[in-house]
Amino acid sequence: MTTHDMTGNDRLTLAVLGPGGIGGLLAGLLTRAGHRVICLAGDDTAQALRTGGIRVRSAVFGDFTAAVEADTALREPVDACLVAVKHTALDAALTRVPSAALGDGLLVPFLNGVEHPALLRARYRADLVAPAVIRVESTRLAPGLIEHGSPFAEIDLAGDPVSRPRLDALAAALNAAGPVTRVHEDETAALWAKMSFLAPFALLTTRYGLPVGEIRARHREELVALVTETTAVATACGAPSDPARALARYDAFPAATKSSMQRDAEAGRPLELDAIGEALLRAAHRHDVPVPVAARLVRELRATAR
Repeated sequence: MTTHDMTGNDRLTLAVLGPGGIGGLLAGLLTRAGHRVICLAGDDTAQALRTGGIRVRSAVFGDFTAAVEADTALREPVDACLVAVKHTALDAALTRVPSAALGDGLLVPFLNGVEHPALLRARYRADLVAPAVIRVESTRLAPGLIEHGSPFAEIDLAGDPVSRPRLDALAAALNAAGPVTRVHEDETAALWAKMSFLAPFALLTTRYGLPVGEIRARHREELVALVTETTAVATACGAPSDPARALARYDAFPAATKSSMQRDAEAGRPLELDAIGEALLRAAHRHDVPVPVAARLVRELRATAR
């Protein structure tokens, strides 16, 4: 390790690339837990964070303000850099994290989709890229103001070539800070478990402009068909998935929940259609799995996005 041996009791030095809904929540929680956090963002956001810190509103973790450091680029080694930007902004954002500055720090992407680990391993040391999956609804209302809306925050940490003690130590730090964090043995299974849930949720809520409760009620047939398709693709990719269990998770979700892709559409931001919808279609094509419902929804969303 560059700065610590990253045992559970250490005060870690962590960078957060993209202190938005997810990154801002994690930065706030980790700072409150006693770790040193450097948020990496554009000039205006960095200035706002240096001045006002990160304010979190959460029914689960409480309302609090955390004083964080902020910069426009990583300039020193860290134990880990949490990557919490949208896939659409990834290329531009990574210029803030030169591999020389990262040293032997872990790079932990909290990105939607399944294709980004390969892209990151082509750019950084493969044994340092530790993909994470987070289940949470958290929104940036303004620079430094984060609203955590879901009654849960759960993280699955993976990374097939990454040293297990380092994953365990980071998981311990995250867990102690608040989110329930587990280390997964199988990176593919962890990423596809999220993808097979996320793809139907994102595609349907965005296509119809409705929260998940309305989708369950008014577009159930389509939801069932889409869940069947995505779990079939996940299984073909080496991550066996049960459609009945997936469907039960949609039914348990708070009815008013919107997907982040839907919120992006409402705000006129670019959609993560390539990382979620198109990536699903590419995997289906590779494994010869028919996905007619997914293909139609992606086609319709592509047309409206244009």
